[in-house]
Amino acid sequence: TIDFGGWDTHQKNFSDMKDKLLPPWDQALAALLTDLKDHGLLDSTVVWSTGEMGRTPKINKNAGRDHWGKAMSMMLAGGGIRGGQGIGATDKEGGNVTEDPCIPGDIAATVLQAMGIDPSREYRTPSGRPIRIIGDGKPMRQLLV
Repeated sequence: TIDFGGWDTHQKNFSDMKDKLLPPWDQALAALLTDLKDHGLLDSTVVWSTGEMGRTPKINKNAGRDHWGKAMSMMLAGGGIRGGQGIGATDKEGGNVTEDPCIPGDIAATVLQAMGIDPSREYRTPSGRPIRIIGDGKPMRQLLV
């Protein structure tokens, strides 16, 4: 196993990302997507890569980037997701969303829809208790095949 030391790059962000974190991640993600495609499984498998938040547009005193909840990026592929596009934009600093904002529920609803699960449906537990999977999220139609 490889000890990445975590992705929380509050210090040495650029050197850690370039030299330690991204090369094996890029290799693993490319290998996974290629393998799924080569084995005819990419169309039935959703691949979702994201962190739990974005990173500040400003570099801190330790050459790091701190937590930032206003903007982040992620990657979706396969299983009913239309590939080859970038959706949304931020201002020139990368700090605030300026085009196509979405909430976490939108992404979850999109993935569920791609998997053939109705994200707006109310499900029931065995005892009859109602459960809604997604609150206010709506599928992002531009991502769906």
